[in-house]
Amino acid sequence: MKVDAEGWLDGVRRIVSPNQDARAEGMAVDMVVIHSISLPPGQFGGDGPIRLFTNTCDPAEHVCFEELQHVRVSSHFFVRRDGEIIQFVPCLARAWHAGVSRWQGRERCNDFSIGIELEGGDAWPYEAAQYQALDGLLAALSEAYPIRHLLGHCHIAPERKTDPGPYFDWARYPATFQAGRDVPG
Repeated sequence: MKVDAEGWLDGVRRIVSPNQDARAEGMAVDMVVIHSISLPPGQFGGDGPIRLFTNTCDPAEHVCFEELQHVRVSSHFFVRRDGEIIQFVPCLARAWHAGVSRWQGRERCNDFSIGIELEGGDAWPYEAAQYQALDGLLAALSEAYPIRHLLGHCHIAPERKTDPGPYFDWARYPATFQAGRDVPG
């Protein structure tokens, strides 16, 4: 896997989300934020996350879509349980994934981060195929950008968020990043 000059990962499906905008000029991308999602809650393999990131939720289909129909969010990447990676926003653009967030005194983590949604949630272990895909994705991102922080949504918005949840294997990743980087343990 490799990230091109425009911020697109080669070899993955692209579905462009309208929920993005430009990063501030000269803003270095130095953080990856891991999230989790399942829509409807607890259901995997459907197109709920895709519809959420593309503003095409049908409120008549499920109560969760009714609640989310006016929410405007996106992520750079979505990793399905079978390891498929879908990219919604180029890495050079700002995806709307972190919301109100803060890390080491810096507010608005969307400004300098790349968001990765894993299909799952707090109640489910992640699949080996997801970790394999995530490993390759993190390696490609680290090659393209000066990634210094690998964090969960729970670390940058602890009052609001718990994802990627207790089943995420943080111990897997310190070797992926250089010593001294802020990888939760």
